[in-house]
Amino acid sequence: MITRRHFIHTLGAAGLAISSTAKSYARILGSNSRLNFAVIGLNSRAYAHLSALRANKANARISHVCDVESNILKKYVSSASQMMGEEPVGEKDFRNILAMKEIDAITIATPDHWHTPIAILALQAGKNVYVEKPCSHNPAEGALLIEAQKKYGKLVQMGSQQRSSPHTIEIVNKIHDGLIGRAYFAKTWYSNVRKSIGYGKVVPVPATLDWDLFQGPAPRQEYKDNVQPYNWHWFKTWGTGESLNNGTHEVDVARWALGVEYPNSVTSTAGRYQFKDDWQFYDTMVTSFAYDDAMLSWEGKCCNGMKYFNRDRGIEVMGTTGSVIVDRDGYEIYDLNGKKLSEYKADKTATSSSDLVGRDSMTDAHFANFIAGIQKGEKLHQPIAQGNVAVTMLQLSNIAWEVNRELHLDAVNGKVLGDPTAMKMWGREYEKGWAPQL
Repeated sequence: MITRRHFIHTLGAAGLAISSTAKSYARILGSNSRLNFAVIGLNSRAYAHLSALRANKANARISHVCDVESNILKKYVSSASQMMGEEPVGEKDFRNILAMKEIDAITIATPDHWHTPIAILALQAGKNVYVEKPCSHNPAEGALLIEAQKKYGKLVQMGSQQRSSPHTIEIVNKIHDGLIGRAYFAKTWYSNVRKSIGYGKVVPVPATLDWDLFQGPAPRQEYKDNVQPYNWHWFKTWGTGESLNNGTHEVDVARWALGVEYPNSVTSTAGRYQFKDDWQFYDTMVTSFAYDDAMLSWEGKCCNGMKYFNRDRGIEVMGTTGSVIVDRDGYEIYDLNGKKLSEYKADKTATSSSDLVGRDSMTDAHFANFIAGIQKGEKLHQPIAQGNVAVTMLQLSNIAWEVNRELHLDAVNGKVLGDPTAMKMWGREYEKGWAPQL
């Protein structure tokens, strides 16, 4: 069903079934000056994609949108029409979207289990891809997506938008230039006050939802009333937990500041402490990554809003002569004794951790960079091979938590050494016929 040969055949059939309207023909004619985008997965974060594409309206339009939930689809079509000044074509099945030759790029804001499968099929269909973090559901998928990008040659930008934050780029460059001596430790954190999801009941699938297409590559389950449209994050079949949902951002910046790639080892301590419910991940995690001459940690507290340094999320980078604290709204520089030397506050306030959408100037800039990469060959700020490192690191944190022991890693590719049980979790089980492949 999802092999390349069958997919291309499906695309051809779908293409014949889709009428070529005057409106779509006009979009084809205008594609050289403005890129045609299709947004796939329209709840929550997709509205940041909408806002960013509006900010880049001179170079991009939203020609198509797609979601498996008709009410969500209808709402987004209305919002996109108002914000972009033209009504996009709405589709339920992303495969129909990928069949349309006039589409230059897609953005993916679906549940995590769909990120890599859709991205690979989009690359095979000749589309450039903007995929939200995490770029994959498991480490094997991330590695496969990197291979697919190399094979098919289109651009893939991962949506860790702080890579396009001007002040973050500035302070990381200063750290690399020796601002705090040799940087050797980065502490990262995230705090929120998420509520319980309760215990779901098996109920009939809502008439507005294509439950089979929602599940796609994931093994089939009965529909429960506490999953859609956001709580899938906390179920292992579709989601990846808070470490991948939000920790990816800060761990990526910390890794960037330290100038490190895959670690030598990872440890994780975590648990579900605040509530007893269907939530399958932890609400609190402390995970640490060890390198030859550096270390990095992430603390996730998604059911307790206690802040560090008066910030609900951020990064502290320590060096031999001082420290830097950086978040989405600016940075502060300290000497070795903890005395503040200077600070910078961004002009625009970025998002708090309680904002599930994340409309901000960083996302606007990240999309601008992606568009310039397609149109002008500009270097991407977060190409998939780079973005996948932090994703894989935190997926390994989940594995370390599952097996309850330290994992020793191959620092070249992140694979677990000498632990077959942990390595079995490198990939996942797929619904028959839906496994992603090149």
